[in-house]
Amino acid sequence: QLQLVESGGGLVQPGGSLRLTCAASGVSLGDYAVGWFRQAPGKEREGVSCISSNDESTYYADSVSGRFTISRDNAKSMVYLQMNSLKAEDTAVYFCAVSLLLRRCVLTERRYDYWGQGTQVTVSS
Repeated sequence: QLQLVESGGGLVQPGGSLRLTCAASGVSLGDYAVGWFRQAPGKEREGVSCISSNDESTYYADSVSGRFTISRDNAKSMVYLQMNSLKAEDTAVYFCAVSLLLRRCVLTERRYDYWGQGTQVTVSS
């Protein structure tokens, strides 16, 4: 049974950094496309970043491009989201998700099959 657990969220001041971790049990994350999504209060969940399984290509939402970096450690079956220069508008619950079929990832929620429970990120002074 594939299970995903996010960690690394917390409270940070504007301009600060956090690194989120997505850990998998039951599978090797290196075999799958993995995405990070977020949902702010009162808003729909949106794609933030993803990493492909075939060529390790990465994609970012325009709102985080240049500030966030996605990476993976296949040996540990973990995917990371390094978030720098955080802004108040980055406040949300962040989820990681795995697609069983995608090779080149996309930031489309419905293409992902397994989801973690999420980790809260709050950016506030």
